[in-house]
Amino acid sequence: MTTLSPLVLASASPRRRDLLAQIGIVPHSILSTDIDETPRRGEVPADYALRMAREKLDAASSHDLPEGAAILTGDTVVARGRLILPKAEDEAVARKCLADLSGRRHRVIGGIGLRLANGRVVTRLVKSRVTMKRLSPEDIDAYIATGDWQGKAGGYAIQGPAAAFISHMEGSYSNIVGFSLYDLSAMLRGNGLA
Repeated sequence: MTTLSPLVLASASPRRRDLLAQIGIVPHSILSTDIDETPRRGEVPADYALRMAREKLDAASSHDLPEGAAILTGDTVVARGRLILPKAEDEAVARKCLADLSGRRHRVIGGIGLRLANGRVVTRLVKSRVTMKRLSPEDIDAYIATGDWQGKAGGYAIQGPAAAFISHMEGSYSNIVGFSLYDLSAMLRGNGLA
């Protein structure tokens, strides 16, 4: 699969870049967006995921982009009920996230944003459900020691050592990693980009 016009990936996530490569897409360029990712008071996880994808599109649009470029963004939200779990930027946050998810089912909500060269914005929301086994203090200590939690929504990455904690999953696996490849491919094809 190749894109017909330059595709700019507005995400510094190596996981999203790897996922695109799985379906044969190499972005023309990659840029990082610096936006405030604080959830709004009372904001539900699905609304938050779409707002983040849209705000990343807006931030990326202010960069000097190739002529005729389309911009692709994504946001991954780990939610337990209405609670949006943070990205684990330190060990204490990672431990709290893992304790919150231990022995419970949670949702991973992916917001995908695509801004076409003509300025039209297309978004899609993808939901997966994940059940994590009950974690012992030793499980958490061992996972924290790997460092795999750093910067990850909800304090874990399903494609790493935390895969051993997942007892059940429904929906798109690639959505949990960073992009639903099925939905992303459909969006690109449906808008003449693949």
